[in-house]
Order: sequence, then structure tokens, then C-alpha cells
Amino acid sequence: MIDMEYEIIRLDNGIRAVFHRQISPITHTCLVVNAGSRDEEEGKYGVAHFIEHLLFKQTERRSTQQILNYLEAVGGDLNAYTTKEYTCVHASILKPHLHKALDLFEDIIFHSTFPADEMEKEKGVIVDEMASYRDNPEESIMDDYEDLIFKRSGLGHNILGLEKDLLAFTKEDVQQFIHQNYHTNDIVIGITGDYELKTVEKMLRRYFEPVKENRPARSRQEVFVNMSAHLEQQKPINQVHFMLGAPAYSIHDDRKTGLLLLNNMLGGFGMTSILNLAVREKYGIAYTIESNYTLFTDTGLFTIYLGTDEEKIKRAKKIVFRELDKLKTKGVSENQLQKAKNKFKGQIALAEENRMSMIIAEAKNVMDYDRVISLPEVFEKIDAVSASDLLSTAQDIFEEKKLTSLAFVPET
Repeated sequence: MIDMEYEIIRLDNGIRAVFHRQISPITHTCLVVNAGSRDEEEGKYGVAHFIEHLLFKQTERRSTQQILNYLEAVGGDLNAYTTKEYTCVHASILKPHLHKALDLFEDIIFHSTFPADEMEKEKGVIVDEMASYRDNPEESIMDDYEDLIFKRSGLGHNILGLEKDLLAFTKEDVQQFIHQNYHTNDIVIGITGDYELKTVEKMLRRYFEPVKENRPARSRQEVFVNMSAHLEQQKPINQVHFMLGAPAYSIHDDRKTGLLLLNNMLGGFGMTSILNLAVREKYGIAYTIESNYTLFTDTGLFTIYLGTDEEKIKRAKKIVFRELDKLKTKGVSENQLQKAKNKFKGQIALAEENRMSMIIAEAKNVMDYDRVISLPEVFEKIDAVSASDLLSTAQDIFEEKKLTSLAFVPET
């Protein structure tokens, strides 16, 4: 037990579950696998995402139509996504139908058959998805940027993979990835809804205890970081898209809280971020400017993105570097710091209103830390960040020799 809100249920085969009781007629549930695109081998890029699509296609007991109809017939919603480190299947249903969602999760994760005709159809769907992605420079620049930073390691390549790899995938490729990565100790189920603990535990044991234990030791590929490159690529676009950033702290680094707070101040959610006020509101230079901090198990990535007209990019970049320099030299005042903490804590609390996002985050907590990080604990960590912490974090992350940039510019 974590506290009065959370319970972790551990099955003998290594599968774990987190249950968060909340009074609601709606139940949200997820199944998270600790396997993503970083776990792919060269030549097999995109197989994790391909599997996510194929999970909805056919199992030993159900046809594609039966899988799609199983929860939809009772008004439920079923979906999935893949990241660099995780694959997540999730469902929202009315309270009486939790058993249906868990039954379906077990079926598609452990009994999918990957028929050849469905594989070929899904390859076509993903090729279209790739084309759509390439048509959106705001999104594709992020992938190219990560490839620049993490070249030669699993974190570098696009989650969708390469078209030539995708078209060559066989059933054996799919089954091999699952065998190597879908281990029982790398699976966490999350459930939030209005149930007694014993009811949830009984359902979990019914559907998942028969799964054969499979938990070999596994280590992820080492991350290679390439720093201080500055590239420009011509594209058939009208605006300049620019990214600047640097490697950052992992999920296990205590300094991550300070950087999360600093990122929120600099270019996080909301109109009052430092960069939005300086670049957009004061000078009207860029429609979109934001910063992001992505955390991985063994590293992290801090980025700033902006899009603007070609004649304005030089000035926009100058303002961005000026604001970074201020944070490295002057830091923030105690008053700024307290306002930033209040804003950040409020945003985190409001985000918990999205109960699906909340239960997925809790499942990932169990995956990464074997416990749930409660909201009071998160607030305590934020409150403990000092102005000197932010100064040293800014000096570390924004150090000039660590910064790497990538620009997409209009073709001449």
C-alpha cells in the first residue's frame, strides 16, 4: 500500500497493477509495457509501433471485428500508443465492464496471431501516417532533432521507423520483439474506478495470473549523446522551424524537479512563460514558441522550439539566447520562484482531473520506481527547489558547449 489512495497488487508471475479508487461511474484502465522504439535493433526500426497497431487485429479467440466491437458495444473506448520507452493500451468504460477491458487486454497482449493479410494492410496505414508526419515540420523536426542528439542509439530514430524496414517486417520479426521485450515483470496495469480492492484483485488474478512467468534480466542499449552540432536543412516550407536544446537529467536524477520547474517557467504551458512573453507578446515575432523537458530512464532532453518567418528568425534566436543567459547569470528572484512554484503546482493538480492520464502516470511510476509518487510528495519536491538550485541547473543545461540546434528553412 502506498497511502490511502493507492494499492499495488503483485502477481506471482511478475505482473504488477496499481489501483486508485475514485468514486465515478466511469472506469479508466491501462496496460503499460516497458518496451518502445529504443528497444529495436537496427534494420527493425518501427517494429514496436507496428506491434501496437497489430494488437487490435486478431487473436486466437477473436477476429479483428470482435476486438473492435468488444468494448465499443457497451460504449467503451479503446486505444493505444507507443513512445521511445513504453507501449500503452488503454480503455475507458462504464463501471460494470472492467472485466471486459481486462479480458481484452490479456487477449491482445498474449494471444495475438498477427495474420499476414492484416500485417500488409497495417503497413499501408503506417506508410500514410509517415507521409502525414513528414508534411508537418513542427512534428518532424522533433524527431530529426532527437536523431541528431542521440544518433547511433535507440533513442535517436523516429518511433514510426523507416519505410523500408516497415515494408520488410515479417511475423517472425514481430514475435521476436515481443519475446525479447514483453516480459511479465515489465508489465504494469493501472485501474481507477469505484471498486473494492478485493473485487479488482480478484479480476486481475482471474485474467492475468494464468500468464506464464517470463522475466529474464534485460539491460537497455547504452545512450550515445552527440553535443554541440548546429545544422540547417532546406525544406519545401514557408517558415523557419528552429530547435535548440541539450541532453538533460534522467527520471532517477534528483535534479529533475528543478529542471521541470525551470522548463515550466521558460516555455511551458500557458501564455505567461518567459519565452512567450519575450518573443511573442513583446515583439510579435513567433506564433509558437515553447520549451519541453523529456525524461527517459537513463537520460533526458531539454528543447526549445519556435516557428517564425525567415526575416525574423535571427532576432528570435537572439532573444532566446538572451533569456537563457539571464537565467545562467542572474537566476530568478525569490518572488519569481514562489510564483513559478504556485503556477506549476496548480497545473499539475489540474492535470490530475484527466483521470486517464493520471492512471497511466501512476502505472509508469510503478514501472520506474515500483511505487506511486503522490501529489503531496510532488509538491514537497517542488517546494524544496531553491533559487540557487535553478541557477546551477541553468548553468549546467544551458552551457554553450552542450547546446545543439537544428533549423528547417525554406528552399531557396
